Amino acid sequence: MANCPLSIVHFQQRLPLVFDEQPTAFYNQSDFLRDEQEMELILIVIIGVLVLGVLGLLVWLIRSHTDSISKLTGQQSAIGIIQQQLDSLRTAQDTTRDVLNKTLLDSQANLNRNLQSSIDTLTRLNTQIGQVQNAAAQMQKVGDEVKRLQDILSSPKLRGQMGEWSLENLLAQILPKDSYRLQYAFRDNKIVDALIQLVNFSVPIDAKFPLPGFEKVVKAETEEEKTKLRRQFIKDVHSHIDKISGDYIRPAEGTLDFAIMYIPAENVYYETIVKYAGETQDILQYCFEKKVIPVSPNLLYAYLMTVAMGLHGLQIEKQAAEIRQNLGKLNASFADFGGTWEILGKHLRNAYTQYDEGQKKLDRFGMQLDQIQERTEEQK
Repeated sequence: MANCPLSIVHFQQRLPLVFDEQPTAFYNQSDFLRDEQEMELILIVIIGVLVLGVLGLLVWLIRSHTDSISKLTGQQSAIGIIQQQLDSLRTAQDTTRDVLNKTLLDSQANLNRNLQSSIDTLTRLNTQIGQVQNAAAQMQKVGDEVKRLQDILSSPKLRGQMGEWSLENLLAQILPKDSYRLQYAFRDNKIVDALIQLVNFSVPIDAKFPLPGFEKVVKAETEEEKTKLRRQFIKDVHSHIDKISGDYIRPAEGTLDFAIMYIPAENVYYETIVKYAGETQDILQYCFEKKVIPVSPNLLYAYLMTVAMGLHGLQIEKQAAEIRQNLGKLNASFADFGGTWEILGKHLRNAYTQYDEGQKKLDRFGMQLDQIQERTEEQK
């Protein structure tokens, strides 16, 4: 049908060749047959082209379908791979979620521990702050007490009383009560702070506290001023040494030929015995010349411990003498007991002999009675 318009047009184009001519013209029949053959050939060609087109279309459709099937298969494979990847991704996601959950839990636990540790630290810090505040308050209290002590020590009489109190405490801590006397008066009524009494002799101890001169030396701002105040300090110490040497060393009243000067502060004691460069006066050497021994609280403690050990040795010796005396008495009593025991043994031996003889006589008497009884039975 698609070829019909073409045939009609062609036929119409050929008609003038037959009918447009004059009626007398001759109709060419062979040309008509040839045209008809050409038309058939054209139709065949057209039909062949259409068949080829249809076949080509079929081939294209088949190839397209095959390609679609191949693509679909590839897509299915890709979908399978994607599904596997999705499964792997889902598994990895689950694993990651578990790891994240565990990490989150661990982090939360660590955070809780750190928070608890921080709370404990803050608690300890608050406690320490409270302790520091208490310590600061105590330091303030100590500072106030030190200020009060400085005010007290500004009085010479109170300084002397404090030195005597310190000496009394050391003696009471170390020595027996009956081995020392406080405020001991000699025959001329001169009073020493303490007198250590041993068996055959005694040792006088007097407390001296040259604090004002020491404070002036410490507070000196220039070397010249310090040297001047140092000379005055040495002069004051010399006066104390002379007083102790002249008043308290009394061998005629049972003291040893030396005395002890007790200085109740270590720093003042050091300033007393030290000799600086350029000084011509040596306080320690002067003390030895006057037979006065300066001691600090630590040195006096060591000296009193030595005295206490000596007293302990004397006490052991005294107890040993008492033990020997008691052993002598016990030996005499044992000898008396031995004599009495010997006499008792003799009496016991005599009594045993008498007992043995009486037993023999009793046995013989019993035998005689038996014989008499037998004879009496025979006579019956």
